[in-house]
Amino acid sequence: MLSFIFISICLIVASLGISLLSKIQRLKEAGDKIKTLNLSLEEMDEQAKLIMRTDMELNKAQEELDKKISGLDTLQKLSQEINTTLEEKQIFKKIDNKYLEELGFERSLAFLWKSLEREFRPYLRLGYNDEEAAKIETALNANKDYFLDLIQNGISASSEFMPEGFLAKDKIRRMFLVHSFIICPVLTQEGDRGFIFVGTQNTEASITKGDQEFISILANQISQTLDNARLFEKIWKSQQELEIKVEERTRQLTQALEEVKTISKRKSDFISSVSHELRTPLTSIKGYAAILLTGKLGTMPDEIKNRLEKINRHSDELVHMVNDLLDISRIESGKVDMKIESLDLKTVIEKVADLLSEQLKTKNISFGSNIVDSCQKIMADRGQIERVFINLVGNALKFTPQNGKININANCANKIIQIDVVDSGFGIPQEAQEHIFEEFYRVDNTINQQVKGTGLGLTLVKHIVEAHQGKIWVKSKLGEGSTFSFTLKAGE
Repeated sequence: MLSFIFISICLIVASLGISLLSKIQRLKEAGDKIKTLNLSLEEMDEQAKLIMRTDMELNKAQEELDKKISGLDTLQKLSQEINTTLEEKQIFKKIDNKYLEELGFERSLAFLWKSLEREFRPYLRLGYNDEEAAKIETALNANKDYFLDLIQNGISASSEFMPEGFLAKDKIRRMFLVHSFIICPVLTQEGDRGFIFVGTQNTEASITKGDQEFISILANQISQTLDNARLFEKIWKSQQELEIKVEERTRQLTQALEEVKTISKRKSDFISSVSHELRTPLTSIKGYAAILLTGKLGTMPDEIKNRLEKINRHSDELVHMVNDLLDISRIESGKVDMKIESLDLKTVIEKVADLLSEQLKTKNISFGSNIVDSCQKIMADRGQIERVFINLVGNALKFTPQNGKININANCANKIIQIDVVDSGFGIPQEAQEHIFEEFYRVDNTINQQVKGTGLGLTLVKHIVEAHQGKIWVKSKLGEGSTFSFTLKAGE
């Protein structure tokens, strides 16, 4: 019996031991799990903290980004406002409280340095009353050297960053009655320089790098607009001065032109009058010489006849000169009636060639024409245009040596015909070409001394061509001949 009880007790003890060991094992496993869970919780806590920090940083970055976008939008609108004026004082008036508040400030001042007065003058005042502004201006000019150095070096200052050697932050705060501030120099290419100041009394506000960049951009915009305004003012003043000079010069030229017209009219009237008066005695001289040459008043010695023939010949030359002068005078005064009609250019040239054929044969000069088929018709007065060709071809004849060439060429474009009278003559010096169409002008050389002329033929030609609304000019080289060119309207 005792042994049974002992055995039972042993079994119970053994069973309890096994159960205890099992529980200890489970407790150990539970402890390991708790440790693992604690580690996981710690990791999760660190991750949560990291997420919160990241979220805060992202929110801060987002706020900064939103602030920058808002600031850039404000600067763009403000820039557009500033650019609408070119008056110096109006530029600063475009900056108002609305834009300043959008940039996060409620107070602003702008000063420009006046070199002659050696002081800063206010151009902008926002958020300050008259008394405050006056005190600030006085304090500023008392410390002007600091601000001049800041402007000269092109450095910005703020409540977050103060350049070395500048005034202390607290002194700036007291001077401008703010907690946070930014000072940016306004630098122009020429003229007065200065600075713009912005600030806030909000003690919780802080100046960021972005804020300083915005005010720096605004200061640069003001600088450029000031330069544009001063440049515009200079241009405007120059334009006004130029207009006055042009007006005065125009008045002088108009007066001179009127005097020239008066002189020209007097000259034309004088030439016309004198030419008419000359005709009568010339006609008498020529008539009496002709009567004497016929022998009706008796036989005369050959020596007297020769002199009478010279009188007759020179009288013809004088009559020709008088007629040319009269024609020039009439054309200048518009008294010549032009009968403009469509003419065949080849027919006109053939007639002129026939009239001058004897002179061409005498000097054995080759004469030809080259007229484009589409340029056959011209609009001109028959009699006057024949005189143009007679004078130009006759002039070429005088200055073209034996066995030379004279050609007439014609080309057309845009209903304008250009006619060229080309010769292989001696040519015209360059310095004489610009005077060749002037009245009584003759080139001073040995060739001209041998060739008779009045210096009126080319003048008459020029007036006739211009009366046809054409132009005439000459191109020539010594020893290579000359080309006289003129234009006429094409006929139909």
